[in-house]
Amino acid sequence: MRNKILLSAAILLLPIIINAQTPAGQATQGNDSDVRPPVTEVDLKIVKRARAILNSASKWNRVDNRICPETAKTFSLYCALQVATTEVTAKPDHRGAALQETRFVVDEITYGRNYEHRLMNYNNDPTTTFEDIQEVLAIVERLITLRLKTEVTTKSP
Repeated sequence: MRNKILLSAAILLLPIIINAQTPAGQATQGNDSDVRPPVTEVDLKIVKRARAILNSASKWNRVDNRICPETAKTFSLYCALQVATTEVTAKPDHRGAALQETRFVVDEITYGRNYEHRLMNYNNDPTTTFEDIQEVLAIVERLITLRLKTEVTTKSP
């Protein structure tokens, strides 16, 4: 129950936090773990595909090491997003918007845990359930959908 309340709070607060943390027009490149690239419809497809890859608890690898073999039958949160990214775009993108937005959601719901590798450590946390993983992806999907609407609205004359 506590996780559901925290996840709901994250949904409500994250758009405010996003706007407060990212100055308009700021573009950050490289391996910056806090880079916030603009979202596109492709990012939405990536998150939806990651949810499909992790469509049952039997497909969840809860012992992530951030190595995603092509022959894997189970997937961590990170690997599901990486595989989905490669399937949708034909190339991996470690700092793409889909993965970054997922990192930011994990940051919000695990405030104070200070994971070294957010997606891996959240995935491997003994308190994380498969339902939590699915809820994180659902939140990311909703946030990207909202950002797409907001960014289109703010760019329109």
